Amino acid sequence: MAAYTHEDARRRDREDPLAEFADRFDVPADLYMDGNSLGPASDAAVVAVERALEQWREQGIEAWTDAEPDWWHYGEDLGDRLAPLVGAAADEVCAANSTTVNVHSLLGTFIEKADSPGVLVNELDFPTDHYAVRAQLHARGYDPDEHLHRVESRDGRTIDHDDVERALAEKDVGVLFFPSVLYRSGQLFDVERLTRAAHEHGAYAGFDLAHSVGVVPHELRAAGVDFAVWCHYKYVNAGPGAIAGLYLAEEQFGSTPGLPGWWGHEKETMFDMRPTYTPARSAGAYQIGTVNVLSAAPLYGALSVIHDAGIDRVREKSVALTEYLIDLADERLAPLGYAVGTPRDPDARGGHVALEH
Repeated sequence: MAAYTHEDARRRDREDPLAEFADRFDVPADLYMDGNSLGPASDAAVVAVERALEQWREQGIEAWTDAEPDWWHYGEDLGDRLAPLVGAAADEVCAANSTTVNVHSLLGTFIEKADSPGVLVNELDFPTDHYAVRAQLHARGYDPDEHLHRVESRDGRTIDHDDVERALAEKDVGVLFFPSVLYRSGQLFDVERLTRAAHEHGAYAGFDLAHSVGVVPHELRAAGVDFAVWCHYKYVNAGPGAIAGLYLAEEQFGSTPGLPGWWGHEKETMFDMRPTYTPARSAGAYQIGTVNVLSAAPLYGALSVIHDAGIDRVREKSVALTEYLIDLADERLAPLGYAVGTPRDPDARGGHVALEH
């Protein structure tokens, strides 16, 4: 590998087909390398928040039906705009709640539906997923120490797909719940392969897409995934505490959510105020409380940027940029004792690079 120069970097900038989009963001520093934790603010996201505030000021309660977009269907409208990013039908996707709340709700639902209460996770998961699994097992009278199964890492960085398949064959598993990308190393899992393995062993397949939505294209419907959750404050750039997203396969419509709430009731009879719950026949059933308009609005604006850029072009740029960073780390940081902990195969790598020291 030839040594990189500043001119190499400038040439990459000149040839970047997405370079024009930099002007749509306010970046708080010359270098901003934490987009995998909190994406920067775009002009479109800020305008969308300001518009929602103006609607509240000018229309008051009538904004629920008369605003553009109307607040009454905000979660569903956002689901329609999110669906192309995850490869789903519009009614299979909804913006609702927070990621952890959605993990609780969907896990609770599928633990109830599964033939076995066993849940398969991995030891390198983001901790909140394990907290939720244990809580949902405990709430249903199951011992988490007995029914929470973990796939161990061979190297402390990654999880081998063969080990996941072996665990599905050997353990009594009702739900596989895995990330699409490991936050520690950036390893990208083969979602379709894991889903197929789960189904072959009679388990549901669910995924936490927090570290991939907005930077990695997904085809959840084609892969046969049963459910998924994700956030929007990382690569989608919808701001801190932005409303989260969820996917529910059409085949799973009609089940009572593990955490039902009024906002997830079927819209047609919602104001009949019946004491019994009738879930919406869509992913919208997993909304719980009133949609948080002020955390949903920036997502509406942020999505316009991603749609204009195109998720496939974003992925292409991401792969090139992470490869460039890995090469620079090898050249300039390795002599200082650093090592790259992220898979070098672009098909096994998400949108961020982990450095070890």
